[in-house]
Amino acid sequence: MKIGNYKLHSVQTGLFRLDGGAMFGVVPKPLWSKTNPADDRNRIDMCMRSLLLVSADKKIIIDNGVGYKLSDKLNDIYGVDHSKFTMEHELKTLGYSTNDITDVILTHLHFDHAGGSTKTNENGKLSLMFPNAICHLQKKHWEWGQNPSERDKASFMPENYNPIKEAGKLLLYDGDTKFDDTISLLTVSGHTPFMQLVKLSDDENTMLFTADLFPTTSHIPLAFIMGYDLFPLTTLDEKKKFLPQIVKENWLLFFEHDAFTETCRVQQTEKGFAVHDKMELKNR
Repeated sequence: MKIGNYKLHSVQTGLFRLDGGAMFGVVPKPLWSKTNPADDRNRIDMCMRSLLLVSADKKIIIDNGVGYKLSDKLNDIYGVDHSKFTMEHELKTLGYSTNDITDVILTHLHFDHAGGSTKTNENGKLSLMFPNAICHLQKKHWEWGQNPSERDKASFMPENYNPIKEAGKLLLYDGDTKFDDTISLLTVSGHTPFMQLVKLSDDENTMLFTADLFPTTSHIPLAFIMGYDLFPLTTLDEKKKFLPQIVKENWLLFFEHDAFTETCRVQQTEKGFAVHDKMELKNR
């Protein structure tokens, strides 16, 4: 699929699992487990899907998964699995390497979105996974990540992102931004302060990289909001803001965490907003 000057490629960076109750907040398990069955530890299948945008002069990756630096304990808790997918392998199948990436857009700094920004080199020291890339992030979210609350501190791991600033590769934005003629960065603050969604648009198509506003297709209905969200009523307001426009203008949604669905459109029914037209990006 192509939008504007960019060819779009889905890049699967790995699989993991999170607690189903935490993923669906106040929604009872008999409802969410219909579409997201839990394992014997109450975890549901999830993935870490990035989006690669390729133009004549840029190769942009949006988010980059959990990376390889987690402890054995955390890898077990989250069921992290790189046996099928890694960033490097997926890029290689497309004819690229991490050195080719010119820009990294991070929606936010949680470990499952920004953990792949750095790696441990052969000397045991941290180095950049994308050494030639500029990293793009919201300024106020960067500030939050430097001093997170007690409630979300565990999701922020400075080793994932401080080396980017130290290398002089960090570019910060102040609110909604037009990145270029095709890409817009749209801020939302229900999940975490000043997370940015990535909107791609031309005269024919619009795609929204949904990050953690809609982590899976199961989160499209208004009431399905993560327990991880710091400000769930703000998330609700943000969903109410975006969903009517998504339906009206027939936007395509790209899901970072849905283990079974890559993209879909949304329809509005008598029962509310619902999934429509699921498909893989390569078939669009």
